[in-house]
Amino acid sequence: MKILIGLGNPGREYQGSRHNVGFETIDFLANKWGISINQAKFQGIFGSGVVQGEKVILLKPLTYMNLSGICIRQVIDFYKANLSDIVVIYDDMDMAPGRLRMRKKGSAGGHNGIRSTIEHLGSEQFNRIKIGIGRPERKSDVTDFVLTGFQPDEVDIMRDAVKSTAEICEFWLKNDFIKVMNAYNGK
Repeated sequence: MKILIGLGNPGREYQGSRHNVGFETIDFLANKWGISINQAKFQGIFGSGVVQGEKVILLKPLTYMNLSGICIRQVIDFYKANLSDIVVIYDDMDMAPGRLRMRKKGSAGGHNGIRSTIEHLGSEQFNRIKIGIGRPERKSDVTDFVLTGFQPDEVDIMRDAVKSTAEICEFWLKNDFIKVMNAYNGK
């Protein structure tokens, strides 16, 4: 079983925001794989299906970004999943819009959703796919920046990043995450 978790904030006002690229990726995968995200449990919404012979759960925590780890911990406990069987997909301000980076472990790097995940999992060792969203010009604008949408010249770049992330997730279903990192990091 593989659990794919997209981080974001629930609610119409956050749709299309930079902070919600994790949610957008889960929605893209659900559409591509024919999985309905319609079950509410674990303080999140999710759906499950079989893709390439592998049971897959697509999860969107509804705890708001800063408390994402609460939902993730509940899902892992319920399914008795190993941390190696999850991948967390989220935004990263330290990379240009559309850039992707995979990691098996690491600190939160200032990301509150990852900080919560590390805290609730009790480990920094879990698979992640980071999607670059760029950084505001002034540090004081960070909160507003992540909660706003992309500029017109970034929309196609981000759409391609979500599609590429979906391809990476499909590759992961049949491969170890180290092989995923070797195949896709730096591309």
